[in-house]
Amino acid sequence: MPGESKTEKATPKRRRDERKKGNVLMSRDAVPVATLFSAALLLWTMSDFIVGQLGSFFYYCLDLIMLTEQDFLEDVLPQIVMRGLKTVAFCVGPLAGVSILLAVSITFYQTKLLVTSELIKPKFSKLNPLQGLKRLFSLRSLVEAFKNILKIGILLFIIFLYFKGMVRSFAQFLDMELSQTVQILFQDAFNLILQIALAFLVLAFFDYLYQWWEYERSLKMSKEEIKEEYKQMEGDPKIKSKIKETQRKMAMSRMMQQVPDADVVIRNPTHYAVALRYHPEEDNAPIVLAKGMDELALRIVKVAEENHVAVMENVPLARALYAQAEINWEIPPDLYGPVAEVLVYILKLEKKSVPESQPL
Repeated sequence: MPGESKTEKATPKRRRDERKKGNVLMSRDAVPVATLFSAALLLWTMSDFIVGQLGSFFYYCLDLIMLTEQDFLEDVLPQIVMRGLKTVAFCVGPLAGVSILLAVSITFYQTKLLVTSELIKPKFSKLNPLQGLKRLFSLRSLVEAFKNILKIGILLFIIFLYFKGMVRSFAQFLDMELSQTVQILFQDAFNLILQIALAFLVLAFFDYLYQWWEYERSLKMSKEEIKEEYKQMEGDPKIKSKIKETQRKMAMSRMMQQVPDADVVIRNPTHYAVALRYHPEEDNAPIVLAKGMDELALRIVKVAEENHVAVMENVPLARALYAQAEINWEIPPDLYGPVAEVLVYILKLEKKSVPESQPL
């Protein structure tokens, strides 16, 4: 609701819904930092191979230019271009492949393999100039702008220090062999990348903390939103209460309709009443047709008397049947004996007998 403060943590359902929309915790700085580190480590591992490839390419170019009498534009240049492309592929290919694989892996790790099309769907709300201004001057936009300025400043400062130190060594390259010069340049380039990666790693760490704080803040809910979500998941409590009440009345009505079919109602004077049926040819044991306490017990007794069903008073047995037996189920085995005595007594009163072939 407008103006209502959102102070409650997001519910699991809210988190699932936001995830389906593509709203997940992710630091975008983690990807370039990881690729920088992987590139630096791979450069260090492949340093001898890359230096050899570059040296071989330079010697190839010199030999081709100085020793051949072919036309440069038509014959020599195409050979140099083809050899240069192969050299670049051998040197840069592994770096690009590992960087792409690592970038995809880290992205999927942060999103937990989330793939959704919600973020690319057109939304007319993005065309609203007021919403655009609101996003432009939001806290997130200001933080992103400050972060980008800081990254550019750190990058320029590190590059400045690098070239400042390299200026003094440029003159030494004139007296060195080409392979030695390339090796030094390669070592300096590796150190430069490593310094940039370390600086960006610190920024990525603080960026992740901020993204986590911003993500949790954006998911917070108001108490009214939590109530509405509960109603959507569980249904309106008032409606659920009415449904349960209707179901209870229907179950009670069906139960009361079974009382006239009972053979006996065992009661505790006013508190408990249990209606039992036992047809030896159909039932393996007595069946509970109805049970109740207090007012419902009195109603069961009244219906039984109106339909000439025998009513017996047995306080401990009535309590035990009410506590242990379920409606439309057979009575527990430990109550066979006491119930059998009651049924036999009722049958004797009605001048009936229990067939010996159907023991209780």
